[in-house]
Amino acid sequence: MTPDPFSAKVPDAGSAMVPVLAERWSPRGFDPSHVMDEPTLACLLEAAQWSPSASNSQPWRFLVTVRGTPEFDAVVRSLAGANQVWAPHASCLIVACRVMSDDRGGLLRWSAYDLGQAVACLTVQAESLGLSVHQMGGFSVEAIHEDFDLGASVEPLVVVAVGRFDPDADLPEDLRERESAPRDRRALSEIVVDGREALRS
Repeated sequence: MTPDPFSAKVPDAGSAMVPVLAERWSPRGFDPSHVMDEPTLACLLEAAQWSPSASNSQPWRFLVTVRGTPEFDAVVRSLAGANQVWAPHASCLIVACRVMSDDRGGLLRWSAYDLGQAVACLTVQAESLGLSVHQMGGFSVEAIHEDFDLGASVEPLVVVAVGRFDPDADLPEDLRERESAPRDRRALSEIVVDGREALRS
């Protein structure tokens, strides 16, 4: 049996992480024949809708576009060159935006953090449904504002590609190599600060 080139994406099963988190990764190879149906899309957005936020402010907006529409094409045009190679094969592109101020003009200080939580919830929901997500920072905020009426207090932060992973997707060689490269993370010892050691006495 030929080894699965994508098996290296799954970390060592020595932890107690739930599979939907352990197996999640961000592919670029999407199946261009997959169509996002309305109930599935609604389920993804509900997962984002019910994520936590500071004071229940819900400072997020999601610009939703599906492949085969002018709106989707407009989002594709906003993407950085490398992303334009593979993102058009995703089933939908969602521009995740944060609301920067409330109705009284007050700064929503934690809106970027809250939006990140909402997208994380959407990502886990997608994974549980057999779909994949790839988030992109490489896009033109100005182009999104030019093509869509979002309002002055709404800031696009990331474009979220959602679709069905295609292990045989036609990708340039450099992206193909990155697709099958092992995932890695910093050791916990590098990212966790022990409060007992860091507390200033």
